[in-house]
Amino acid sequence: MRIRKIVMSAAAVAATIGLAGAVHAQSVRGVTKSEIIIGMHTDLSGPAASYGVHSSQAMRLKFDEINAQGGINGRKIRLIVEDSQYQVPRAVQAGNKLINRDKIFLMAGALGTPHNNAVFPEQFKAEVPNLAPLTAARSMSEPFHRLKFQTFSSYYDHTRAGIKYLVQKNGRKKLCSLYQDTDFGKEILDAVQDQAKAMNMQVVETATNTPVATDFTAQITKLRSAGCDLVAMGAIVRDAIVPYATARKMGWTDVDFTSQSASFDQIVASAPGGATEGLYVGAGTVMPYRDTANPTVAAWWDAYKAKYNADPNIGAVYGHNIADLIVTALDRAGKDLTTDKFLKGLESISGYRDIFGGPVISFGPNKHQGTTEVLYYQIQKGRFVQIGGGPIMY
Repeated sequence: MRIRKIVMSAAAVAATIGLAGAVHAQSVRGVTKSEIIIGMHTDLSGPAASYGVHSSQAMRLKFDEINAQGGINGRKIRLIVEDSQYQVPRAVQAGNKLINRDKIFLMAGALGTPHNNAVFPEQFKAEVPNLAPLTAARSMSEPFHRLKFQTFSSYYDHTRAGIKYLVQKNGRKKLCSLYQDTDFGKEILDAVQDQAKAMNMQVVETATNTPVATDFTAQITKLRSAGCDLVAMGAIVRDAIVPYATARKMGWTDVDFTSQSASFDQIVASAPGGATEGLYVGAGTVMPYRDTANPTVAAWWDAYKAKYNADPNIGAVYGHNIADLIVTALDRAGKDLTTDKFLKGLESISGYRDIFGGPVISFGPNKHQGTTEVLYYQIQKGRFVQIGGGPIMY
């Protein structure tokens, strides 16, 4: 009888523990005993699909690798990707599905400034963290929010650091700006004006363009007539290539053009006919090339190409780094996973460096911007070549 009572008591304790575990798994959104659900709204079929497709594929490659090893603390990672087609209404629709229907634990690598900003209210209401969105806008980490984490430096940082570098190294004196007439472009203008003030300079002239502009003759003529010798651009891809090529075709060569990470795309560096040769670009990460890669990066490159039958681009670099940070934070959060423990896991990351050799990333309880360091590049012979001897600051 006594033995029977002991056995029954042990069974009751085990049942209680099991029930507690089940209650925990059910009480944390996006977390079960067997999986963790991560969401991503991005562009898979629109104008920025090159970023969205490659970043999501690289994340999936990393998660597949981790899952094949048994997952994190016994849980597999499931990534759900929704196509926004780079349209804000579609991003909101995709975000709402991920948050309210899929009950995701985390949003990661979401693409686009207005797209993220539009999804944030519903996302944060549901207590879903946002990690490493694919935009370098300051609003991804400012103002401070317990659920917002950005890994790399901002467009603002890239622009200010680039201006300072060229003024000091190349002796530039007449600062100007060419930027999109959008919120993105205005952020670049803010950086230009703030850096000019910090260096006791004047912004000599400005010119604007629409995101779909194809002719920049008027803008380049205006800036050249003003005597600009340094033009900071609020440009992405095409609106970085075309104005720079226009200036060179017009014979305007005694001027430096600098852009930021929205232009940090191999499409820009490899523009036909060397159209962007000499362009400067600030960025928050490294642009790898297979023929110069170290063994670790080469192995990653080959694994990506084997799985997707395509070479990885800069979007894939972002995707790998995001996934690796997620894995690191989940591991630190422990088996009894909650949102708060995951946030603490992120905040405990210090001195992290990705496999590509990018800037050191460190978070903290009051620091959710991983770095403000800028890597500075010049396009030389169709490639981004790092200059400045390491990260630059302003």
